[in-house]
Amino acid sequence: MFSGNSIRRIFKKAGASRVSKDAIKGLKKEAERYSYLIARKAVKNSQYLGRKGVKFEDIKEVLDSLRTGSTIALVNIRPLREKDLVELKRAISKLRKTCEAIDGDIAGFGEDYVVAVPYFAKIHRNKEPVAGKGEESD
Repeated sequence: MFSGNSIRRIFKKAGASRVSKDAIKGLKKEAERYSYLIARKAVKNSQYLGRKGVKFEDIKEVLDSLRTGSTIALVNIRPLREKDLVELKRAISKLRKTCEAIDGDIAGFGEDYVVAVPYFAKIHRNKEPVAGKGEESD
């Protein structure tokens, strides 16, 4: 979920001049674990309220975590997209505004996911066209 380079940048921003592979591996594991816990909590909140999908209010903790710079969020938007487009647009707008306010970044990831990151991480966007999308492949 997280690249080694993004974890290395976190250490560099924190002031490290050198970073071992073990340190990168350890932080990567913890960041992934923490992101999973937040997503799981949002799902539990949704289920507790009797919904099958995660709604905007279920990701409040995700937004708060982004604001404090303590997480990178990978949000599955498929259930909300299939159920309520207005709520989906509202949630994406709120995520986008939060990311802008904290100097973070946000991007779609496939059709079903949005990734949102705080100030210490940036999302790499592939600038090359995908074969089959208006380009002929050899």
